[in-house]
Amino acid sequence: MGHREPFVTGYLTEHFADDAYQGFQGYRAVGGYETARAVLGRTPPRDVIATLQASGLQGRGGAGFSAGLKWSFMPEERDGPSYLVCNADESEPGSFKDRLLLERGPHQLLEGILLAAWATGAETTFVYVRGEYAEAARTLGRAVSEARRAGVLGPNVLASGFGHEVVLVRGAGAYICGEETGLLESLEGRKGQPRKKPPFPAQIGAFGRPTTVNNVETFCHLPHILGKGVEWFRGIGTEQSPGTLLFGVSGHARRPGLYELPLGTGLDEILFEHAGGVMDGRKVKGVIPGGMSTPILPADRLDVPMADETLRKRQTALGTGGIIVMDETTCMVRVGSVIAGFYRDESCGQCTQCREGTGWIDKLLTRIERGDGDPSEIAILEDVARKMEGGTICSFADAAAWPIQGLLRHFRSEFEEHLRAGRCPLRESFSL
Repeated sequence: MGHREPFVTGYLTEHFADDAYQGFQGYRAVGGYETARAVLGRTPPRDVIATLQASGLQGRGGAGFSAGLKWSFMPEERDGPSYLVCNADESEPGSFKDRLLLERGPHQLLEGILLAAWATGAETTFVYVRGEYAEAARTLGRAVSEARRAGVLGPNVLASGFGHEVVLVRGAGAYICGEETGLLESLEGRKGQPRKKPPFPAQIGAFGRPTTVNNVETFCHLPHILGKGVEWFRGIGTEQSPGTLLFGVSGHARRPGLYELPLGTGLDEILFEHAGGVMDGRKVKGVIPGGMSTPILPADRLDVPMADETLRKRQTALGTGGIIVMDETTCMVRVGSVIAGFYRDESCGQCTQCREGTGWIDKLLTRIERGDGDPSEIAILEDVARKMEGGTICSFADAAAWPIQGLLRHFRSEFEEHLRAGRCPLRESFSL
C-alpha cells in the first residue's frame, strides 16, 4: 500500500503506527492479553458464546454470518480433539485488510484466537496464511514464538489451566482455498476443492474433527468485544451490522489505502471524503464495493451505507469491504473480461456449472471486447451467468456470475457499443 498504517484508525488499528505493537512487550504495554487473562479459566465458555451472539458480530470474511451462532454449532460432547482454523488466505481481489492485521497487530489476532479457543473448546488453531503473504507469515511466526515463551501459548495459557497451540500453514496461492472447506482440504494435504455440506465443519472439519473457521479480522474483534462489552460494541455501526470494518480502497482513488470506519458509513463518504475522490480530476464511473465478486455500482448509486442490509437493496453486497474505484476512462467490457479470466483460471473444476460457465463467460467477453461478437451474445452471456447461480457445491460460481450481471445491469449500452463499433470506443481505457 505504501503506508504503514491506515488513513483512518479505529479500535482495531489505533496502535498500528507504533512498531513496538508488533511485539509481545509492545502489545502488553497497551493492555494486550488482559481480556484473555480475565476470561480464560474464569468465564464459562457458554457465557462467552452468549456474549458474542448478543454483540451481533458478523464474520468479516465476506459471508457476514453470525460469529457467535457459528461457534454455538460446535458439539459440547466430544470424544477427541477439536480445532479452530484462522482463514488468512486473503485472495479476494481488492481486499488487503488481513495482511495489515497480520503484519502490524499479530498479538491482537493471537489473543482473539485464544478467546475463541476457550469458548469452543478447541485444542489447536491452524492459521492458514496466503502463500504470497511472506512478510505477514514471518511476523505472525515471530509473535507465536514470543507468545509461547511468555506462557501465552502452550499447556497452561496464562496460568489458567487451559492449554492451546497455534500452528502456521502456508497456502500456495489458490483462490478457492479461501472457501472454508476448500481450505480444510488443502490443510489436510489434498487438492483444494470445496466439500459437500452437510456435514458442516462443526461436525466433521479439519482431520475429521469438529472445527470452527473464522477469518483474521473476525478474531481481531474479540478482545475488544469481550473486554469492553456488548453495549459498547453495538454502539458502533448499525443495528443489524455493529462494529467497524477495515475498508480497503484501491483503483483510481486519490488516496488508496485502508480505512477503519463504522459499518454503515456511506460509500460516497469513504470515496470522496476519506479517499479524496478520483485521481487526476476525473469523474467516477463505477465502484465495486466489496471485493471483485460483488456487483458494481454506477456513479449515481454510491449514496449507500456500507452494510449488508443496505447494499443488498442495491443488488450488491458488502463482501470483504474491498472498494475498487474506476474512473470515466474505464472500459467496463474490459473490466468484465479481466474478472472472467480470473474466475476461469481459479475455478477448481469440480462442478459443471462453474467449470463450463466460467469458460463460456470468458470466451463471450473476449469476443465482445474485440468487437467480434454478435448482439445476441449479450443475451447468451446473461443466460450463462444466471444458470451458474445457486447450484454448485460452494458459492464460487455465484461469485463469478454476480459481477458480470452487475456490469450488464448498469453498463449494458457499453457492451452493445463494442459490437456496433467493432472495437472499444474508450481510447483512454486500460489495455488488456
